Amino acid sequence: MHVKDAFTGAGARLYGGRWNSAGVSVVYTSTSLALAAIETFVHLEPNLQPDDLVSIACELPDDVALARIEMSSLPAGWRASLESLRTIGDEWVHAAKSVGLRVPSAALRGEWNVLLNPAHRDFRRVRVQPPEEFQFDLRMFRAE
Repeated sequence: MHVKDAFTGAGARLYGGRWNSAGVSVVYTSTSLALAAIETFVHLEPNLQPDDLVSIACELPDDVALARIEMSSLPAGWRASLESLRTIGDEWVHAAKSVGLRVPSAALRGEWNVLLNPAHRDFRRVRVQPPEEFQFDLRMFRAE
């Protein structure tokens, strides 16, 4: 996807994701740049460093509703249980009770990502910053 589409949910709508089915728009964000980098890194081809990455920070006002998935509510083996997670995410999008949903990271235990619903009435209040160039440290791509 391109920078202009980053906060539309188009990529997730086209391909689906861990927390949404294809056809359901969701914007995937992380609670830190470090977590976003790890979430991206686990999906890259080994030893191929992309040269066109950017990071885009965003901020939710304090009074915007943010729901949270409790670990105790997830099915056993949730990291491998995509269909059940997609059902949870799809139901959250369609209920439209909050603009954001905190979900556990499958890539890094103990960390949280935030899904954003671009169709929610408060999505317009998300403050999106201009994109900034991002590069992984070259040591992450050393061939052995």
